[in-house]
Amino acid sequence: MSRPVILRELGCVDFEPTWRRMQAFTDERTPETPDEIWALEHPPVFTLGLNGDPAHVLAPGDVPVVATDRGGQVTYHGPGQLVVYPLLDLRRLRLGIRDLVTALEESVVMLLADWGIAAAPRADAPGVYVAGEKIASIGLRVRRGASYHGIALNVDLDLAPFGCINPCGYRDLAMTRIATLRPGEGVGSVRPVYLAALLRRLGLEATAAPSQREASTSRAGVPTSDHRPR
Repeated sequence: MSRPVILRELGCVDFEPTWRRMQAFTDERTPETPDEIWALEHPPVFTLGLNGDPAHVLAPGDVPVVATDRGGQVTYHGPGQLVVYPLLDLRRLRLGIRDLVTALEESVVMLLADWGIAAAPRADAPGVYVAGEKIASIGLRVRRGASYHGIALNVDLDLAPFGCINPCGYRDLAMTRIATLRPGEGVGSVRPVYLAALLRRLGLEATAAPSQREASTSRAGVPTSDHRPR
């Protein structure tokens, strides 16, 4: 039986207030709080993991660099990249952190396989790769048994800013995007397909948000939208 989850499509929202809202959501949730998945894009920003080495930020220029509490090293977010944040009670779902990472990775592999694109994760570096080039990056945090942060899938974003960092701490790591492999695709077309794959992989079903939670999220300054993928 599928378990319910509230799915929110937030549009393009600044990274830092969204991150702070994820932290607050995690700290305030109770054993009865419904799980949520947020799908969004961010304006240009470099984010550094909790134990990330600032030396991997080579030449950020005018793009802000935000030190965060997720795992991993440095990555880039920008318009044209689908970012998905699973805010899940892992204990209630009986999922380990590795289970969640695998689900996020395999959902990308499933998505690309449907389009005839061979992709695979790597055991030594979380994320998804196509012919040795990275197409999706993962960085998570688990606190009080619940997850936040998530996965960033390169759809049709400008890849040039990745040249200003050592992506994920790897020098000369090549990045790729869906639009290069399947021209014409954008976040709007990829988002529902990926979310449907992720929900299936996790055994979740999108449901409407309770009105009280909707109001609370709106007051926190994060745009809200509920969606059931078809």
